[in-house]
Amino acid sequence: MKKQIIIWLLAGIFLSASLTAAAGTIPVKDTVTMADIGSTTCIPCKMMNPVLKNLRAAYAGRAAVIFVDIHKDRSVAREFGLRAIPTQIFFDKNGKEQWRHVGFLDQKSAAAKLDDLLGN
Repeated sequence: MKKQIIIWLLAGIFLSASLTAAAGTIPVKDTVTMADIGSTTCIPCKMMNPVLKNLRAAYAGRAAVIFVDIHKDRSVAREFGLRAIPTQIFFDKNGKEQWRHVGFLDQKSAAAKLDDLLGN
């Protein structure tokens, strides 16, 4: 059964993607990707909203910043072995997981990790 998730790409475009396996959508192919997996209701997840918005603007055209609501697609939590939300997973352009963080992640730390993956 296919499920729908909402993906917010770095450019700020809202895109509904059909998904049979989270790994097929996350990470974005050939792109440095930060996936924030959480919900729209938990407090630390809500605190991530402005961070994600700012990162999308700052890294437009260079990296993808994705939000996945686990209440809309619980398979993502299983697929990536999540134990708590929010969880941020950073992937290099080859799709290999490079770093993972659980809980609120400040913008400076997230930007530093994206810069590192981009070679800046």
